Amino acid sequence: MTMMALALTIAAQAQVEVVDTAQFVAVYDYECRTQNDEAAPVTDKMQVVVQVGRTVTKSMPCSAYPVYDDESKPDVDAGFQEALMHMPTVWIGRPSGKTTVREFIFPHEYEGYEETPDIAWMLTNDTLTVSGYLCQQATATFRGVEWHAWYTDEIPSSAGPWRLRGLPGLIVKAENEAHTFSLAGLRMEASPITAPEQNPEVHRMRYAKLLKHKNEIYGNREYPKNPMYYVPDLQGSITDMSVLNHNGQQLVLANGGHPLLTKAHVYQPLELK
Repeated sequence: MTMMALALTIAAQAQVEVVDTAQFVAVYDYECRTQNDEAAPVTDKMQVVVQVGRTVTKSMPCSAYPVYDDESKPDVDAGFQEALMHMPTVWIGRPSGKTTVREFIFPHEYEGYEETPDIAWMLTNDTLTVSGYLCQQATATFRGVEWHAWYTDEIPSSAGPWRLRGLPGLIVKAENEAHTFSLAGLRMEASPITAPEQNPEVHRMRYAKLLKHKNEIYGNREYPKNPMYYVPDLQGSITDMSVLNHNGQQLVLANGGHPLLTKAHVYQPLELK
């Protein structure tokens, strides 16, 4: 049994392509200000982990980062919170000069790809101390959404959370009316940066098409009250399912452990076009 387990572990590792090694890992608190299905204001919260390598930067929901100690593993509540916030996994620089995005939109996993877009930042003289770092401000409109970012040259990296990048120092904070990313901590971990897992069932397409599909589904007025409105055969779309009793509430996980939402929050897109 031990040898069989070892063989399965080696086989699983062999299927994972390592594309770079992180020079450090940045953890960001991410907040989204929105409304629930009754139009009451709510603030959703999760963490985003960014592995910064020499050629590849990988940004992902906290639950997707494979290196944890026992105290920092995300719990069931965190998984459902992430499902409300629609944060994808993003590879910048893999392949070279391109950006790859992976995310699950029930009942399928999608992959979008495009040339890595430049962000036309305008640097200002405004400064702010964030997380102990003296930062300078920059502003930009990226994909139809205006951003105010603060970066520090104390950390010589052009990386940032999600798809934000391209400043002369690590982005420590970025915000607009609906969204805020704030640096929560740095880890000096030389962890492997892995490529998207090879899966023939993933729907691959140009990123513009994926973004349009995502915004149409989540941006529909029916979505907060009925998150599965767009699935014509919900029962037939479920390949596997488990039910957890958590804090007196039944939580449903489907299709590989993805939370199945019965209520959602009003979608606040990070990109409009």
